[in-house]
Amino acid sequence: MSDASGAYRENRSPLETSTSGVAWAAIIGGVFAALALSLILLALGSGLGLASVSPWSNAGTSATTFTVMTGIWLIVVQWLSSGLGGYITGRLRIKWVGLHTHEVFFRDTANGFLTWAVASVIGATVLASAASFMVGGAATMVAGVASGAAAGASQGVTQAATRPGGSRADPTAYFVDTLFRSAHPSANAAENDVRAQSTRILLNGMLNGDVAAPDKTYLAQLVAVRTGLPQADAQKRVDEVIAQAQATEVKARQTVDAARKAASYLSIFTALSMLVGAFIACISAALGGQQRDEH
Repeated sequence: MSDASGAYRENRSPLETSTSGVAWAAIIGGVFAALALSLILLALGSGLGLASVSPWSNAGTSATTFTVMTGIWLIVVQWLSSGLGGYITGRLRIKWVGLHTHEVFFRDTANGFLTWAVASVIGATVLASAASFMVGGAATMVAGVASGAAAGASQGVTQAATRPGGSRADPTAYFVDTLFRSAHPSANAAENDVRAQSTRILLNGMLNGDVAAPDKTYLAQLVAVRTGLPQADAQKRVDEVIAQAQATEVKARQTVDAARKAASYLSIFTALSMLVGAFIACISAALGGQQRDEH
């Protein structure tokens, strides 16, 4: 009875091999191969991308074309690098003996997926570190340039926005100006005061979407007094300047919106390319493993 029970337990509990189904040595080799090819392709894509754009108007590719080209290139990079890494992983793993064909296929695809996953994590870490370093350096440089430019460009406005008595103008300065606004501006008013009032009127108008009609009239009076132009010509000049300021603001908003859309599309393309890379790595590893067992 005991012999029968022992034979039954032996048949019901077959021995399990101590060899893991995860071929880490082959996976690491595939990871390095995938990362190396990714670096080569990304460097090539960066060179082609920089060659296709231009800082000059009506020259080079548009932002939409550049975004689409970048997305396609990301898919190509993932396709080739993941395919190479997965194939090398499948070919380098040890041969599993005594396993069903379906189990071998599963292990090969799993190892290919792990190759893609490890390569993606390492690549993302390296890229994040490099991007953080470049962004930090660029931010420092831009901050220095911006502070210097702001100090020089806004010196006149800052001085103009400072009352002779002397505190710096605050957000309520525009409303204070309206309280003491004269119906007949004087030509003897200080140049700094006139420019400061005009600046605050224009800024308030840009914040609210448009310059109010009383503000336009007052600006035209200031222009007429300071330049000697007739009231009608001064009013025309004020309208033209306000239209130019609004056009500049609209163009800036359009630029920001285009950048937002480009970043959104790029994120979608990146996610799609990574999914393609995971699939290709699995298939390539299964193909490499099959060829390794056959040959």
